[in-house]
Amino acid sequence: MAGSQAVAGTGWGDAFASAELFSHWAETERSRALAVRRSTAGRGATMELGNISQPVYGPGLEEPSSSTPGLVRMVHGFLRLVQPHGLPLELIADLAQTQGEVATDEQKEELLRYELGFLVCVAIGLLFAVAVPLAGCCFCCCRCCGRCGGRMSQKRSGRMRSRRRVLYGAVLLVSALLLAGDVCAFISNIRFSQSVSSTFPNINSTVHDLRSYLLSIPQQVSFVIDSSNVPLGNTNDSLLNIGPLLGGRIASSIRNNTDEALGSLQSLLGAMETLASTFGTINSTRWRLEKLQGTYDGQLGTLRARIESTLQRCGQPCSTASSNGVAFVANYSTVPGVERQLEALRDVLDSGIEGDLEVISVLEQAPRKVQEQSQDVVTRTQEQLGYIRQEIRSMQDQLPLQNMEERAGNLVNQTGAVLRDSQKTVTDLDSVRWSVCALLCCMVLLVVLCNTCGLLLGPLGHKESTLPTQRGCLSNTGGNFFMAGAGFSFIFSWLLMLLVLLTFFLGGNIYMLVCESWRSQQLFQLVDTPGLIPGFNLSEVLGDESGTVTFSQIYRQCQQDAALWQTLRLDQRVSLDELLNISQYTGEISATFQKLNITLTPISVLNESQRELLLNACRDAQPPNFTHTLQQLDQGITVGSLQELATELEQLVDNAGADVQVDLMADAAELRELDRELKSNFSGPLKTLKENIQLVQSQAAQLEAQTKSTLDKANATEEFLGREMGNIIKKEMWAFLEELLNFFETYITWAKSSLRMDVARCKPIAQSLDNVEAIACDHILDSMNTFWFSLGWCTVFLLPSIILAVRLAKFYRRMDIDDDYRKEAVEIGPAFNLYKIPRPATRH
Repeated sequence: MAGSQAVAGTGWGDAFASAELFSHWAETERSRALAVRRSTAGRGATMELGNISQPVYGPGLEEPSSSTPGLVRMVHGFLRLVQPHGLPLELIADLAQTQGEVATDEQKEELLRYELGFLVCVAIGLLFAVAVPLAGCCFCCCRCCGRCGGRMSQKRSGRMRSRRRVLYGAVLLVSALLLAGDVCAFISNIRFSQSVSSTFPNINSTVHDLRSYLLSIPQQVSFVIDSSNVPLGNTNDSLLNIGPLLGGRIASSIRNNTDEALGSLQSLLGAMETLASTFGTINSTRWRLEKLQGTYDGQLGTLRARIESTLQRCGQPCSTASSNGVAFVANYSTVPGVERQLEALRDVLDSGIEGDLEVISVLEQAPRKVQEQSQDVVTRTQEQLGYIRQEIRSMQDQLPLQNMEERAGNLVNQTGAVLRDSQKTVTDLDSVRWSVCALLCCMVLLVVLCNTCGLLLGPLGHKESTLPTQRGCLSNTGGNFFMAGAGFSFIFSWLLMLLVLLTFFLGGNIYMLVCESWRSQQLFQLVDTPGLIPGFNLSEVLGDESGTVTFSQIYRQCQQDAALWQTLRLDQRVSLDELLNISQYTGEISATFQKLNITLTPISVLNESQRELLLNACRDAQPPNFTHTLQQLDQGITVGSLQELATELEQLVDNAGADVQVDLMADAAELRELDRELKSNFSGPLKTLKENIQLVQSQAAQLEAQTKSTLDKANATEEFLGREMGNIIKKEMWAFLEELLNFFETYITWAKSSLRMDVARCKPIAQSLDNVEAIACDHILDSMNTFWFSLGWCTVFLLPSIILAVRLAKFYRRMDIDDDYRKEAVEIGPAFNLYKIPRPATRH
């Protein structure tokens, strides 16, 4: 019995370990297959090709420290008022096409009509420059002759104070306006010099950004070309690991088709394992019951004999009681044994059938066989990879971006060299210009100072009660300052006006022709006109043979940071589909894989010995006939109820003699104690034996059907694999090839998109043009225009300053004549003579 229990325990443990091993193998295979699929399919879909890096550019423009935005707006408004018309594109194009020939009358008339506002202003300025000095000469001559207020006499009247105050306020206002204009002119002069000095750093920074941009183009193209190493490397790695990858895919696909049969076999082994465990429990329970029965059999016999002796001594009162029930109802040694069933199940479970399956060995050998059988294909495919590498490398020399980068780079370098050579000359000339302009501003400031001194000294020395001929030195000096200011105004006004005319005509025209046209986009239309600029052809610079690329189109798209390939429409010149066409090499790779013939050992899920072993186990594992045993188990432990017999003995005590009463009570107590022990020791094993017998009967009944189903599924799987093995291998092989080719398809798509959308984003070009416009217009021209506007403002207000200062000087200068009686002619009439009545005059 002990040996039977040991056998059952060993069989159950081995079966459990085998089932765990099989489950672990299946899970490992599933994980490995999933990893293989992810490592190939995943890499093709999410292949990291990187991002194209963009160059880092310098800071923006350096703004001049001084700024007059309100004055700038006034100048712009004045220029738009002078020149309200847009740029005459047709006229400029016609004049450019004449190439030095004499313009027609219509062209001259249209040009004069366009410049009419400027010409009118120039005519007014020239008239001012000529008329004011002539008027000054005439004024001097008249003053010398005692005319035009040159006579040193002043008629006193009651309104003299009011007139003097009005003139004083007017001169003060005009002087303030002159001072404001002169200050603006000083600021504009300083800002112009600052603009000139900051022009070279700003232009150098712009040129540096352009150079960085141009240098980044070949680097970005090289990055796109070098990124081909990623798909080439992935493909080469896949080829080198074709055994684990392709073999793993094939093994995984085969395993998917054997899952049902292997799962059924695993379930059958599990059922046999459970059945063996149940048989082992029956065997161990039977042995325990047999042992317990041997232990209590003697106690029951001794107790039964003692009870019979006590009943005999009791006599007639105890004749109704019987001790025959004090015995076991069943002989547990007669319970059928299950050693044969356990032996049959142990043969299956200990055979290692799940580890000896041919399908497992074939699947484990698949990677090695694929690696061995595909060596020639791998070598040929690697040769094609080398050709693909050379083809992609050769694309770099065929891209037009390289030639454009070289030509544009030469132009940028020449521009930088010209700027470096001219920097010192321009700076020296600007210092001379600043000195001249500052001197002219000082002329206006001299007039303002004269007026200021007159406004200060005149009132300080003036007394209302003092006669004009007796005015003090301080008052007279103030009046002389007014006259000096008027004299300086006559002397310098024409020079100021000529400078204003020159800078106005140049600065105003250039601003309207360039800056305003730039902001209105008319200048772009002009530049887009073919042949307008002699010696310059945008298509030749960019290498565009079609001539469809325009400057305005480039500028607008570059402002949106478009790539040069899109901006210059390079698809019309070079087809990326043809340039990146590697179909001949991928076709060779496909043809090479078509010749690949992978064969695996024919797969059988179960061999004949394994089938026979399962059938024998199913047949021999059928349980013995437990019908009689179950009937005995249902009857209880003893033949009769020990508790009922103990109660009966206790009832006989009253009728029995005194000599047997103690024995009856002792026997009854022992019966109750023994009954408790029997129930305590036998109830559990009996219940377990009964349940396991019923369980093994139901399991054994299902085992036969389960074995038949497993063998049927194994046969169906073997037939399917025998018929479809070649198709499975071919399907996985083409899927593997498709993933290899997907590496290149992904790269080609990425390379086309990068060249069209990311390489050479041209926002720096638009930014450079905007910087040049800002330098020329916002810095230099605005400073120049505000200067002539401020100086012109001062020059215009010199006229009222002259008039008002001369008139006001009369009230502060010392007069020669206190009062003047003028001779008046009195007309009496036709009948009377005409008399001249002299007026008396008071002299010194």
